[in-house]
This record gives sequence, structure tokens and C-alpha cells, in this order.
Amino acid sequence: MSVEEAKKNAAYQAVDENLMNNKIIGIGSGSTIVYAVKRIADWGKQDIICIPSSFQTTQILIHHGLSIGSLNEFPVVDVTFDGADEIDEDLNLIKGGGGCHVQEKILAYNSKRVIIVADFNKDSKVLGEKWKKGVPIEVIPSSYIPIMKKIEKMKGIPTLRMAVNKAGPIVTDNGNFILDADFSLIKNPLNLELELIRIPGIVETGLFVDMVDGCYIGLEDGSVKKVLKK
Repeated sequence: MSVEEAKKNAAYQAVDENLMNNKIIGIGSGSTIVYAVKRIADWGKQDIICIPSSFQTTQILIHHGLSIGSLNEFPVVDVTFDGADEIDEDLNLIKGGGGCHVQEKILAYNSKRVIIVADFNKDSKVLGEKWKKGVPIEVIPSSYIPIMKKIEKMKGIPTLRMAVNKAGPIVTDNGNFILDADFSLIKNPLNLELELIRIPGIVETGLFVDMVDGCYIGLEDGSVKKVLKK
């Protein structure tokens, strides 16, 4: 079973078991979400409004002919489907490898239910076990150097995320920079989240703590591991 097949299996089962009669659907970002959007389109429900978390997601929704709305129009979302870079055994996440975690977190916060779809490479006991690129942190550009120094005092290793096909750092959809901060194994993500978010200039972190209602993880043998919030 390839990684792509695992993603597809997880996304299809997640949508089939959670779309139901919900009307306002949040859509996260990333490669797994492509399969979730296709499955939503397969349902053929004309009354669904999808709220995207990024420019990329908006383009995918347009491609599948789905109706698009915003949180300003629909401030309460019935269910959000999203991916993750890593999932721990308590359903806490690291997100932001694609740079969309601020909008994704806003969407999740305003959702009645949040369902995560992922492949077996994202399943960990502790955050930082498999995801070695660090916690994505979106920051105001003028503050990134002081923030990096604060993170170093917290025993983290911060790196300014650089663009691939342009000179200089990546700029998010919100016009900000992203720092990737390596804290090794994160045994208490809530404490780390609270400590980081107090630093002026940090817009949001890629730590999603106690925000998820269920995870669908596609496994190598073709099955799907379903973990629901305790």
C-alpha cells in the first residue's frame, strides 16, 4: 500500500462517516485534503458550502465545482476536514508544513467538529518523534530576529523558512514569515504552546492542542486506523 493510497483510504472513510447532513464544511490544506475534497464532490450534495483555509484549497474547490464561503458569512462550521504533519497519542498535532496553519487553526477553532486525515507516516506517540522539521511558527516580519533569540533561550533551535523558487523567506497568505523551531520531543505541547504564544510578534503556532475530535490514519495494509477523542 503506497502512501498516496493510504491518504485516499483515510480521506474517503473520514468523509463518508462525518459529512452526513452537515452543510457548512471547513476544508484544510495539504495533499491528503485533495482526496477529501474529491470525496465530498462525489456525494453530489448541492447545499454544501465549503470554507477554504488557503489559496491552494480554494483552487481545489473551484476545480471540483463546490460552493465556497467564508467565516465572515458562516461563523460556525459544522465539521472541518484537515490534514496534519504529525499526530500524537492524545490527538494533539503539529501543522504548518505547508504554511497555512494560522487560517487552519482559525477554521478549527470555529468548528463544531474537527476531523483529521493522514497517512501512517504522521502517527506518533509524542510530537517530534517523526516530524523533525520543527514547530511552524508564523511571525510578524519585523520581529523574527528577537523571536528567534527568545526561542533559543527556551532551548529551541529556530530556522527562518526560506522560499525555494525565489530569493528570501517564504511569505504566508497573511504576509508574514515562518520560523521552524525544533524542540526535540514535545512531551507537554500545551505548556509549549502557551509559552510561545505569549511572545509578542508570534501570530500563531503550528501546535494544535485539544482541538481535534477524531483522526483517520491510512495504514500500510490498506486499513484505516480511527482514533476518536476520549
